Amino acid sequence: MSRTKDSSPSKKEKRARDPKDPNLRCKAYKFRLCPTKKQVGKLEWMLRRCKELYNAALQERRDAYRMCGVSVSYTMQAEQLPAIKKLREEYQDLHSQVLQDVLRRLDKAFQAFFRRVMNGEEPGYPRYKNGDRYHSITYPQGGFELLHGNRLHLSKIGHIKIKLHRAMKGKVKTCTIKREGEQWYAIVTCEYLHDAALTFHPSEKEVGVDLGVKVFAMLSTGEAIENPRHLREEENTIAAAHRTIHRHKKGSHRRHRAKKALARVYRKVRNRRRDFQHKTSRKLVEQYQVIVFEDLSIKNLTATPKPKQDEETGKYLPNGAAAKAGLNKSILDAGWGGFVRLCASKAEEAGGTVVKVAPYFTTQVCSSCGVVVQKDLSVRWHSCPDCGAELDRDHNAARNILHRYHQNKQIGAGSVPQKPVSLRGEEPIL
Repeated sequence: MSRTKDSSPSKKEKRARDPKDPNLRCKAYKFRLCPTKKQVGKLEWMLRRCKELYNAALQERRDAYRMCGVSVSYTMQAEQLPAIKKLREEYQDLHSQVLQDVLRRLDKAFQAFFRRVMNGEEPGYPRYKNGDRYHSITYPQGGFELLHGNRLHLSKIGHIKIKLHRAMKGKVKTCTIKREGEQWYAIVTCEYLHDAALTFHPSEKEVGVDLGVKVFAMLSTGEAIENPRHLREEENTIAAAHRTIHRHKKGSHRRHRAKKALARVYRKVRNRRRDFQHKTSRKLVEQYQVIVFEDLSIKNLTATPKPKQDEETGKYLPNGAAAKAGLNKSILDAGWGGFVRLCASKAEEAGGTVVKVAPYFTTQVCSSCGVVVQKDLSVRWHSCPDCGAELDRDHNAARNILHRYHQNKQIGAGSVPQKPVSLRGEEPIL
């Protein structure tokens, strides 16, 4: 597969380049790189130069607005790159599009900042990057080439061994080189055409899924998917690694080595969680044509409780913050948002559908008769005094989720929000 030796594009390839095509899809493939020590040194040198450029561009924007009231745009900064290369000759060893992508990242950070300000959200002004906060460089259009024999050619670096463990579909568009601890990866983005009308799912079954902490997912069929609790399993190891770091002097070789050991533990947790999500989502997509989730807001669910103050004495009262912190950690450890997104992407390719419905009272309403049965979070069993239904609380919620999807179809989703999840457009808020 090559980026520089393409033949004249066919009509289908021209269509694939049309960004307005509703069938156009993008998919990223992540491959392990095996660079030599010399290449690792070169890649780390490139990351440092890109970090310097990012920080300098951020400083220019801050100074221009504070001193002159001028907003510096991406175009204004990109036009300075040729002069920067003449002034700083080391930047001539970086591909021009890599440097342009650095400025685009900063521009996107400012766009996101202004968008949050306009929406009344917590803004989060763009920050300077230190050595631990800049991990990747991107070749957005050229400067890289995938060669036969599991080799990736990068401009200014040369051939790097790459483990192409799976075939890619579509036309290669971009390549991002990312450092994760002591390992290096190439993230290759491909564009392809996906015609949903020609994709048929072999099954017509539907299922409601209630995501939780005690059980990762409860299906409306009664099947429970256990929560592996990857972070909880490694808590003692992580705590010991933190203690080791704090025992060593700042800037010492041993402290640096201890930080790498801690990063390896976190990477292990992240990889195990991602592997579990991929396998579980694939299993659901293969069995069911329609998968229904609650439209949960993880941000609201994991919010810190507000402090309670006694009006008479002024002292702060217990607000359950400690218990809530443990629940928040378990919710984030489960990774609900990433799991739903993986289900959506796999279902779309397989001809299935992922739908989200309103989450209100799914655990309180009886799935058999519709009567509201109030219960707090500690009550794990649903007992209906009206119809006598007896079942697990999460199973009852999963059945209500599926019932709500059927109700929405019958009434045209008029009163209860129903959101089909797609790969295109804005990502759902989970």
